[in-house]
Amino acid sequence: MSLGYTTPLYLLPFDHRSSYLSKMFHFDPPLTPGQQQAVGDSKRVIYDGFLQAMGPVVPIAAAGILVDEEFGASILRDARQDGYVTAVSVEKSGSDEFEFEYGDTFASHIEAVKPTFAKVLVRYNPEDDTALNRRQAARLKKLSDYCRAADQSFMFELLVPASQSQMERVGGDKNAYDLELRPTLMRTAVRALQDAGIEPDIWKIEGLDSRADCEQMVQAVRRDGRHDVSCIVLGRGADEKKVVQWLQTAAQVPGFIGFAVGRSTFWDAIADFESKKISRQDAVTRIAQRYSEWVSVFKTATGAAS
Repeated sequence: MSLGYTTPLYLLPFDHRSSYLSKMFHFDPPLTPGQQQAVGDSKRVIYDGFLQAMGPVVPIAAAGILVDEEFGASILRDARQDGYVTAVSVEKSGSDEFEFEYGDTFASHIEAVKPTFAKVLVRYNPEDDTALNRRQAARLKKLSDYCRAADQSFMFELLVPASQSQMERVGGDKNAYDLELRPTLMRTAVRALQDAGIEPDIWKIEGLDSRADCEQMVQAVRRDGRHDVSCIVLGRGADEKKVVQWLQTAAQVPGFIGFAVGRSTFWDAIADFESKKISRQDAVTRIAQRYSEWVSVFKTATGAAS
């Protein structure tokens, strides 16, 4: 059974790779050493924003980062030494089917950076491609088994992209899919993955609009004795108003211990910095302010519920 994790967790994810290279920098792999440096430097700006946010609003014990090994190995090392929660992504970026970034050597890469969490992002729709789901589950079982054996905490980011037939059922309305179909599909996916022997400590899930859906999600991840398994809500790159709504809804439900909001925190600031519209320090400050805002929103909503 999973180890679980129940303490507050306010995660700043910046493990974006393929989309970050193409949309932020317009780089095509393989990167030149200069391009590699530019991407790594931009991630250091994000980390500096995270550090600047530490203070009365942001409790250090709950503050964490999620970054990739390729561009963030030194950041992961620094954050771990400074006592922050760290998470490293182990999936191949930009792939619709889950595969390990480093293939069969995934374990040695996790051990090299010694993160608090090994994190995986998976697109899994339980009503869609059965063969795809089976292949993904087999690989994920390897990761889950490794984490249990190695006493390594495991974070699972579940995305449930709509199938064509599901979109047809809601008349092509993405909001209707999010409200009417996705919550049930997410719970079904969680149960299917659990039944396949995949046991995360934290489920990182897309924002839910209703408290009832959040409560049912916690029931799903904690079923059959998984009492210490928790959820955090992700931001999906949404605008400020939507992120705040998801944070406030989730924070009022025991079992939701925090959030992982990435692009909505750093994207605009980094884009303005890279296009030389603002200084590096301005970008750092904007990221710090936005991250602090999410923490404040979540903490306030949690307090209002208690």
